[in-house]
Amino acid sequence: MPDTHVAGFLIAYGTSHVALAHLAALRPGERLAVLGAAGGVGLTAVEIGARMGAEVIAVARGAERLAIASAAGARHAIDADSPDLKDQLKALGGVDVLYDAVGGALFEAGFGACRRFARVLPIGFAGGGVPKIPANILLVKNISVHGLYFGGLVEHRPEIAAASIKALLAWYEHGWIKPHVSHVLPLTEANAALDLLRSRSATGKVVIEMS
Repeated sequence: MPDTHVAGFLIAYGTSHVALAHLAALRPGERLAVLGAAGGVGLTAVEIGARMGAEVIAVARGAERLAIASAAGARHAIDADSPDLKDQLKALGGVDVLYDAVGGALFEAGFGACRRFARVLPIGFAGGGVPKIPANILLVKNISVHGLYFGGLVEHRPEIAAASIKALLAWYEHGWIKPHVSHVLPLTEANAALDLLRSRSATGKVVIEMS
């Protein structure tokens, strides 16, 4: 594995694999909606979900990002700026597992399209808004919510993290997953790398080389 892949592998893939395989118990044929599907963790969720046999719906901003998510295995692609996102998700049959790395209005739309017995995975809040989850809807529709912070998992449940990474390394060796690195910059351009993240101009991972 080249250094650029190593740098973007552990946390991003570990987060998505534990979330989908361990917490949500994603099953083949289920619909997985990934919000922020071309981002650092979102793209890994698309790859892993497709590998697990899910019908992946990628939600991202712009044709270029949606094309990257489709190439990673998404069966459906919806622009995040669509005013009728909830209706589009419902038209596809609704959502069994919602993977959210964005928060805000996108979460509200995705949550509104969740089917009964759906599993919701709040992974991050790149959009800036921390969602307020209505407990009454969880109750009525038997929806489960599973939060995940990979650093805390490594500290408190290391056996789960270790099993996940072992599985992921085997997938990588078989060529079933491949980290997407959109930018590789030297340490002297670290501020520029952070600007790429802040402006959401990058796709996949941004890697800083120390040499």
